[in-house]
Amino acid sequence: MDAPAEGNVDPESCNEIEDEKSGSDCQSMPAYMNSVLRRQYLQEMVKTLPAPVQNRIVFLKNLQLEHLKIEAEFFEEVYKLEQKYQVQYQPLFDKRREIIEGKVDPAEEKPKWKEPEPSTDNEADAEQFREALSSLKSIPKDAKGIPGFWLTVFRNTAILSEMVQPHDEPAIRKLIDISIKYDDGHSYTLEFHFDKNEYFSNSVLTKQYVLKSTVDPEDPFAFEGPEIYKCTGCTINWEKKMNLTVKTIRKKQKHKERGAVRTIVKQVPTDSFFNFFSPPEVPTDQEEIDDDSQQILATDFEIGHFLRARIIPKAVLYYTGDIVDDEDDEDEEEFDENEEDEYDDDDAPPAKGPKGPGGNKKQSPNDCPNQ
Repeated sequence: MDAPAEGNVDPESCNEIEDEKSGSDCQSMPAYMNSVLRRQYLQEMVKTLPAPVQNRIVFLKNLQLEHLKIEAEFFEEVYKLEQKYQVQYQPLFDKRREIIEGKVDPAEEKPKWKEPEPSTDNEADAEQFREALSSLKSIPKDAKGIPGFWLTVFRNTAILSEMVQPHDEPAIRKLIDISIKYDDGHSYTLEFHFDKNEYFSNSVLTKQYVLKSTVDPEDPFAFEGPEIYKCTGCTINWEKKMNLTVKTIRKKQKHKERGAVRTIVKQVPTDSFFNFFSPPEVPTDQEEIDDDSQQILATDFEIGHFLRARIIPKAVLYYTGDIVDDEDDEDEEEFDENEEDEYDDDDAPPAKGPKGPGGNKKQSPNDCPNQ
């Protein structure tokens, strides 16, 4: 067999080269390794390096620690800027609320932007749109404000739409505003303002998120910027028999000896958007929290960030479709159209749940609210 050309590595001689020369092209991680194994592999790899090289790496990681400390200060300043500019945004949000609520009817204006050309060239699509639009309930000409504004916004975003159940819709139609207040203690509170309704007596429901922007000495290199680590909901004062977070079930029981039958009525928890205001408590010891609660919190934190960074500042664009939540389209693009999942006839395809910091898709904690 001819010798390989100079500068190339013969795969069959890989083991021999590794013995003679540390750090050769043969030092590559096996493709099957997941992130945990990859991390362990790299840590062990560093231990095999010559002492002078290891010392240089230690020096670089110490430099990285200094960088992270400065970065933490940077994000503290970013938070202060968000507080400052929220004061300037608020008058615009107040005007938006007055128009949605119907307290103010603005004078007729022309768009100050260029309207995009209609993109529905396919006649079949156009016909489908016409049929869908004809099925919508028409809004009376004398209607105040923009009826169903926030419900439409919720329905047009994947993560919020999953939360809203059909029995929630009448109550959410009474939602007139979502606002945000930045607190001094590096936290913010979402306020959901409701018109008078038959479901609860609260005029405002709140959810507070507490952030941390410090480098954890136990795991400093995991720092990626501010992250939500705790949230607090509020008590909803439900009207009698109107609690949307529970459902009533009736079960018949037969007495073993007498044969008498009785009906037992009890309330059990049910899915509802309003469970958002009753998150699991975060224990002092993070290891004590169960997997289900951890997933709920992970999704909850993602929703809190999404509302603050996207929904509140750009709600009208979600209502009009100028911003389209295409999360489902992105998920579908990850699969090859020619490949099919294999599972038994009795098994259903894997369910697709919400993706949060604890799931498959991580929400960046550093997304600027007004991007």
